[in-house]
Amino acid sequence: MHNKNVRVHSNDVTTAAKEALNRRGVKVEDIAEIVYQMQKPYNQGLKLEHCVSSVERVLQKREIQHAVLVGIELDELAEKKMLSQPLQAIVESDEGLFGVDETIALGSVLTYGSIAVTTYGHLDKKKIGIIKKLDTKAGEGVHTFLDDLVASIAACAASRIAHKARDLEEEEATFDDVPSFVMSTSAAESSNKAK
Repeated sequence: MHNKNVRVHSNDVTTAAKEALNRRGVKVEDIAEIVYQMQKPYNQGLKLEHCVSSVERVLQKREIQHAVLVGIELDELAEKKMLSQPLQAIVESDEGLFGVDETIALGSVLTYGSIAVTTYGHLDKKKIGIIKKLDTKAGEGVHTFLDDLVASIAACAASRIAHKARDLEEEEATFDDVPSFVMSTSAAESSNKAK
């Protein structure tokens, strides 16, 4: 019998999500590179370190963590041929009409508003950075969910950068004035700035 009152500590979930990404060959820096490429033209003084901090902050969100854990688990089960048919064949081949991977990724993006949603759509089409590598069906790996999850995390982190840029503009400042660690603080951020 399962104890439904047991709760998993958020630190454990954060660690598990990061470990799952690492296990699948995705580093925080890989995602940050996408964010940097997308946001650098619009943000004076933006450094890769700001983007790394933003990705780290996104990975602390439960919606993102849960999506990562579920999606990666399904990819791994498909690699081991442990899904029932026809789901096994659909996930393994990343069938074009199978939209559950995008649905899970998009659901987690909604936490960060319309900018994140449109950015996710752009990344889903353009396949920038590591997303392109994951989307190619070369090799034995199944990344049906992972490519969309990486796009989701990058879109959320880019949205955080855009919101911070607006705050800086109102303060007559730029990212030149922001130490990179400021982007990843949690207690000091208001709920609005956390987006």
